[in-house]
Amino acid sequence: MADVVLFHHAQGLTAGVRAFADRLRAAGHVVHLPDLYEGRTFADLDDGIAHAATVRFDTLTARGRAAAETLPAEVVYAGMSLGVLPAQALAQTRPGARGAVLLHAAIPLGEFSDTWPEAVGLQLHVMEGDALGDVAEGEALAAAVPGAERYVYPGSDHLFTDASLPAFDEAATSLVVARMLALLDRAGG
Repeated sequence: MADVVLFHHAQGLTAGVRAFADRLRAAGHVVHLPDLYEGRTFADLDDGIAHAATVRFDTLTARGRAAAETLPAEVVYAGMSLGVLPAQALAQTRPGARGAVLLHAAIPLGEFSDTWPEAVGLQLHVMEGDALGDVAEGEALAAAVPGAERYVYPGSDHLFTDASLPAFDEAATSLVVARMLALLDRAGG
């Protein structure tokens, strides 16, 4: 069993993000869901991105760090799109991290630290034609991190793992969950 901190995407802590967390819980893992938006959700991705820009990305990352302070250090950090900011920052800089799962986005190495911690496993998941998914950044990050697992799915949808959104892809999400569970099983032991 692993502890997971899952950070939501730009539309907030939606029912689909909660459903994704429930899939991990059903496999026996403990999942924490910090709310970076303090209860707000957005039906439209552009509105969520505008809200994130108004709040400021550094503030959202700081909220993620603050949420993690109350949790054990030995966790796997996961983020969906916008949530990759705090997830990757914590995985690279908070001692004790067990792994990182970056869904729908990636941040270039060097943004939070010039190196990736040796003992922190990394998985990246994105659709091949996702214009918002930082596909090239994810490829470069995976190439720079020994042992990184990078999975590219057919399609072009951005938030394909959120069952409450039109972009949801059950087949791709099932693969993401299965692959993520394998990382969690390794990290929890």
